[in-house]
Amino acid sequence: MGKRVSDTAPMGTQSTHNKPLKSDVPFLTGLFGFTLLYVLLIALLVVANASYITWENISDAVRSNAIQQSLSLTFLTCTVTAILSVFFAVPIGYSLSRFKFRGRTLLDTILDIPIILPPLVVGLSLLILFNSFPARDSSLENWLNAHGIHVTFHIPAIILAQFTVAAAFAVRSMKNTFDQISPRAEMVALTLGCNKSQAFWRVTLPQAGRGILSAGVLAWARALGEFGPILVFAEPPGAELRSLPLPSS
Repeated sequence: MGKRVSDTAPMGTQSTHNKPLKSDVPFLTGLFGFTLLYVLLIALLVVANASYITWENISDAVRSNAIQQSLSLTFLTCTVTAILSVFFAVPIGYSLSRFKFRGRTLLDTILDIPIILPPLVVGLSLLILFNSFPARDSSLENWLNAHGIHVTFHIPAIILAQFTVAAAFAVRSMKNTFDQISPRAEMVALTLGCNKSQAFWRVTLPQAGRGILSAGVLAWARALGEFGPILVFAEPPGAELRSLPLPSS
């Protein structure tokens, strides 16, 4: 007579198969519980803001000349900032994604500085750079003014303050985009006679189209929310020219 399967099974196997599985309820409760709490916080913020502002306040604000000028200036500066951010983010993100070179980690760290620094510190640093460097009497702002260019407390200051922070986010987005694109197609293009430039423009960049759009939208949205750098670097006391993130007088 043949032996039963249970008699020939290795020791410990039978007890493992017969051991009841633990319930997934605590695990799933934790996952959805934390998700629900955070979503609830955001929803309460939206509801609180909606209950605080009336339609009359919105209507009066939209009809205000100051708000209309702020809207126009904000959309203009955010659009210029987004375009500039993408122009810089594409080559920087591609370099960090494809090339290994000495100082790459240091460069990667430097690019995170505008993200890590408090916004007011970014604005103060720009103010010092243009008005006290290399010396107060021979500052960069004085040299630009001598050539008919005004930056501090003017529209270029708004764009530069937005760009300093928004470009850092665009660079991170583009680096992630190029990391997800396999370099195999580029290598094939090189074996077929293309140089690195042709492989980039004809093979890699078309595949990064959605990533470029995403980086541009991210930079635009980030520029829209910049308050601290603009307040310090581009907003003189009593100024009439204001972008949307700045409070009206």
